[in-house]
Amino acid sequence: MTADNHPIPQTMRAVEITEPGGPDVLKVTEYAVPAPGDFEVLIKIAAAGVNRPDVFQRMGLYPPPPGASDLPGLEVSGEIVALGDSAKAWNIGDKVCALLPGGGYAEFATVHEGAVLPVPRGLPMEKAAGLPETYFTVWANVFDDANLQAGETFLVHGGTSGIGVTAIAMAKAMGAKVFATASSDEKCDAIKALGADAAYRYDQDDWEKQIQDKGGADVILDMTGGDFVPRNLEALAFGGRHVSIATLRGMEATINIFAIMRKQLRLSGSTMKARGPDEKARLAAGLKETIWPLIEASTIKPVMDEIFDLVDAAEAHKRMESGAHIGKIVLQVA
Repeated sequence: MTADNHPIPQTMRAVEITEPGGPDVLKVTEYAVPAPGDFEVLIKIAAAGVNRPDVFQRMGLYPPPPGASDLPGLEVSGEIVALGDSAKAWNIGDKVCALLPGGGYAEFATVHEGAVLPVPRGLPMEKAAGLPETYFTVWANVFDDANLQAGETFLVHGGTSGIGVTAIAMAKAMGAKVFATASSDEKCDAIKALGADAAYRYDQDDWEKQIQDKGGADVILDMTGGDFVPRNLEALAFGGRHVSIATLRGMEATINIFAIMRKQLRLSGSTMKARGPDEKARLAAGLKETIWPLIEASTIKPVMDEIFDLVDAAEAHKRMESGAHIGKIVLQVA
């Protein structure tokens, strides 16, 4: 089903990865507009979020799951303009944001209806585009998996990244004490301005000892891997939960197994891109019920870094890889 007053073109602008490599392999080209399949919707994209997995995909390190678009882009905002067979959760004309398995760097994208959420009231499309990937990820790992509770202590590394600012905001809003790390004094100041109770220079401070001296962290969201994992285990409190979602410092770590036994720790990890529609729909329902009202009430305020035009996707990737960003980087599409 399509909107009679908004004909859908046959082709669209899209950013493709011409070959594995640096940011300049991202090129704008003409693609066929995808048709929504069973239980899918077609979104006319207003804006698309830029995320670290997009960078890894561009480098040839993180391919899309089977059946997904080979275009980068894991989150978008926009308007539903067509419904696939059996899609009943949304209507044509609805303003939404969505978590995609790929295809977001384009003017149109299809997605399963269960991975779609309404744009929070009062939020611009550019900010809404930066919600799904980080909010799904934090909700799934910090609250659904690690079960962070009010009154507990939470640590996130990379506190000024898209994941970092989202994790700080959500954990504080849910009543946790929040610690974060970053690479500079400026970023540590930004972290504290965002509401964190303490911020540490990960390259200078003995952060694991300082956190342990304060009672330890109940939950750690780790995007670093490598040599930070044993330090994280030291920072964890008795019964702590360690969740791995990326490996920016390396894919291997040497840990003391007795430390896990002695403190009864739990280590887990996940990726978001390959989760199935039912799982994403369950997570979306939790976000809509618990987190979306806090965004609409401005208790949680999404943090933006910089907006680039779709044709400047390479510059957006350079911004992300520089590590200078604080908050979400977004591509303006329409």
